[in-house]
Order: sequence, then C-alpha cells, then structure tokens
Amino acid sequence: MEIAPHFIIHETKHWMINHHQASALPGYLMLGTKLQTTSLAELSSDALAELGGLLAKTQQIIERQLLPKRLYIGRFGHEPGWPIHFHFIPVYHWVEDLFWNDARYRQLETFAYAENAFSSTDGAELTLFIWREFGENPTPPKTQGPSVEDVIKILRSAFICSNG
Repeated sequence: MEIAPHFIIHETKHWMINHHQASALPGYLMLGTKLQTTSLAELSSDALAELGGLLAKTQQIIERQLLPKRLYIGRFGHEPGWPIHFHFIPVYHWVEDLFWNDARYRQLETFAYAENAFSSTDGAELTLFIWREFGENPTPPKTQGPSVEDVIKILRSAFICSNG
C-alpha cells in the first residue's frame, strides 16, 4: 500500500514516518518499515538499530511540538499489504474531554468498573474512542489547535532541525 506523499513527514534508509492517512486527529503518526514484512525478526540489524532511535526521536518531537497530555505508542493491526508499523497516538486534554462527554463511551465505564465506582479510563478505551471518532466517523469531532496539515508541516520542520 502506498502512502500519499503529502502525509510523509520523515524518511530514513529503512523507515518512513507519516501522518495516519485515515485519522482526523492531528499528530497521529505511523512509523513503518520500507521492507514488506510483518516481522521484526526479518529486518536487518541496521534497520533494527535505526528503529530504536526513531521511536525515541518521534516521541520526543511529538511531545515537544504538540504537547499532548499522553502519548500512546503501539503496534496494532494485521491488515494484509501493510508492513510492520507502529502507531503514535497523541491524547490531548481536549480529546479526553470529548471522551468523557460522550455518553456512548460511559457504557464502557459501567462494564469495566461496575464494582469500583470511580471515574477512570485506560489507554484501550481512549484508543478505541480515537479510532472510532477520528478515524472511522464520517464526521469526526472538531479538533482544537493546529490542523492535520499544519501539524505535518510543524513535524517535518522539527525532524529537519533535529538532524542538524
């Protein structure tokens, strides 16, 4: 599968960082290998060595430039045609507010915390919210702060500056 060029933020010899093409959440990034594989074990030692630094650099740049309340980093999915990749999901204060104010997601709380009456959530619930509302919803919630396009420009510039 191809990544549209306007979503690409940074590339190295073995990896590409792009804004998630299907997400309206500004700053939701993907770090994917350029090799068509779904296994870390199939990557070269150079690609694996590059991965650690890119994971750290991407986290640092997102946290410094976008200031999310939290940043989730994970490997999900098993769609054919996509090489191994990692998700960087920024959770801004306003995203959490949207989550808490959406009654549909309070049902998760009822099931998960039936015996403990407290208002808390975990990464899985917020990730589900972000995927459903900013990725699959044909009319995603209104975002706050810079747009996806502006975030791509900001992050491209930050990666360029971090190489110098």
